[in-house]
Amino acid sequence: MDVLYVDNHLLALNKPAGLLTQPSGTSEDNLEDRAKAWVKAEYHKPGAVFLEAVHRIDRPVAGVVLFARTSKALSRLNEAMRRGDCEKIYLALVTGDLPGPDGALNDWLLHGDHRADVVPAGTPGAKAAVLTYTVLRRSAGRSLLRIVLGSGRYHQIRAQLAQAGCPIVGDHKYGSPERWLSADGIALQHATLRICHPVTREAMVFTAPDIFTAAL
Repeated sequence: MDVLYVDNHLLALNKPAGLLTQPSGTSEDNLEDRAKAWVKAEYHKPGAVFLEAVHRIDRPVAGVVLFARTSKALSRLNEAMRRGDCEKIYLALVTGDLPGPDGALNDWLLHGDHRADVVPAGTPGAKAAVLTYTVLRRSAGRSLLRIVLGSGRYHQIRAQLAQAGCPIVGDHKYGSPERWLSADGIALQHATLRICHPVTREAMVFTAPDIFTAAL
């Protein structure tokens, strides 16, 4: 368990690439089950452990996942997420170059069979997807991007970057011709989550360890 933060109300973990965030209805390994087992052992809890993920990240994506340890914390954090009172910052290593040192991508996404596709505005069922990016580094045909989400669509970052001609390294589902460091992961990390503590109202910042320095 890579624990970033824990108190009576919250548990922030660094999820490895290739691991599900939550149970899938099968016996497959997942971060939530691991976390419950850790809490049970760490705090000598009898019976079932209350622990719910406040948000999810895709299986091949690494980085911060926040869990609520009480129903009160879960309710307040869910409401904060719905209001947009949080900031999710991702890092992505992509093939190619996006224009300028920074910019925005505005698209319409249609969700299909375990993927998302960029479609024309007005397509039935499509939803607006917005992200902003900053180019942190360019090297050997790759770019390291800092990404802030303006919406939270399924596979949003992966689909939008691929549509822009810069697929995430290792993301073969969205057209990457390259391999990433691990076969079950892609070069996308939920690097930082900023949110107010649901009880103390303190500003909280959870940051995952860097995984990109060695790849550039």
